[in-house]
Amino acid sequence: MVLGVIVGYACHRMAADAAAAKTIAGNFSIITEIFLRMIKMIIAPLVFATLVSGIASMDDTKTIGRIGAKALTWFILASLVSLSIGLLFVNLAQPGVNLNMVLPDAGASTNLKTSALNLKEFVTHIFPKSLFEAMATNEIMQILIFSLFFGIALGKTTGSSGQFLKRSVDELMHVMLRVTNAVMLFAPAGIFAALAAAITVQGLDVLVTYGKFIGAFYLALLTLWAVLFIAGYVVLKGRMFDLAKGIREPMMIAFSTASSEAAYPKMIERLQRFGVNKRLVGFVLPLGYSFNLDGSMVYQAFAAVFIAQAFDIHMSLGHQITMLLILMVSSKGMAAVPRGSLVVVAAILPMFGLPEAGLLLVMGIDQFLDMGRTATNVLGNSIATAVVAKWEGELGTEEEFDPLCVDVAAGHGEPVAPAIPSPARMA
Repeated sequence: MVLGVIVGYACHRMAADAAAAKTIAGNFSIITEIFLRMIKMIIAPLVFATLVSGIASMDDTKTIGRIGAKALTWFILASLVSLSIGLLFVNLAQPGVNLNMVLPDAGASTNLKTSALNLKEFVTHIFPKSLFEAMATNEIMQILIFSLFFGIALGKTTGSSGQFLKRSVDELMHVMLRVTNAVMLFAPAGIFAALAAAITVQGLDVLVTYGKFIGAFYLALLTLWAVLFIAGYVVLKGRMFDLAKGIREPMMIAFSTASSEAAYPKMIERLQRFGVNKRLVGFVLPLGYSFNLDGSMVYQAFAAVFIAQAFDIHMSLGHQITMLLILMVSSKGMAAVPRGSLVVVAAILPMFGLPEAGLLLVMGIDQFLDMGRTATNVLGNSIATAVVAKWEGELGTEEEFDPLCVDVAAGHGEPVAPAIPSPARMA
């Protein structure tokens, strides 16, 4: 990350003009694009295998409903807290007041497809027309729906054929975790290139120009981190510190690449290594990726009020609370929408007489904002998964549910009983 910033800044300074900087950044982006493509390559089979394996091992559909209800309860509460923190900090810092920048024309367009964000599109989009289409486009919610049906049916299938298929899905999950480990070896190169490209185009001057906005936004995120940590500590007690330590790597990957997908494989591995039963990870984590985007909701509340401040449009407390509730509902459909956070904000601005063009003020620095909100999403979903596991009595010791505990010394890839960890694994 540090090397990416240094190299990016040097390229930004040496570039002849903005066009040259974009050309250089495009060359860096080749590496990042390859890394993210490899991540996308493994997301669909990994989500399918973990979901089906987890759901098929559950006792009955009542268990699935109970776990889903607990997860959604946490998601809704976390969403309300996230939106409230965003509104609180943007009102305290007021980064849009006396803005010393040229405001865009109020009638300018952001070219964001806000029509994609409506109730009909959201509800129908959840259900896949084809499993293969859902996998090809990495639609996690659609894969979740199919896997839910498939896993329940598989769990009710008895006999040798049913057991064979269950074992095959379990083995597929182990294979995908090995593929994941191979792909993640490219993470340092992808992270370096992502930051180098962003800094090459934007430079560090943009951080000074938008210093108040970025500073207040990240302070709001850090406050949310503290709230989520405390909430997790209430349930997990001292193990919350172990969880925070364990998810550092996926959070750093998410922060530096601004991609939740890039962090997903590592999150599965780290949560299972932490002791969360694979069936909980396989079910709650994909659900969280669709419904529990805490960092994105801080951004939405923050950006909407910032635009009102920039155009000197007064928003009463009542209007802001109303907007909070609308964001609470509309944000649940953003997972399937490209540039979802920006689209949600663009969609709700006209409801409160705010110009959509105000988003042009923040779109230029969205990469830096996206890094923070993506890392926050990873933290929120990790804590939510661990908390639900604790509530369900499915949280074991660090080694008990480790999916990567294999007989390495014997040179075989077959899973072995992990009750007694080897000295190498303990080290």
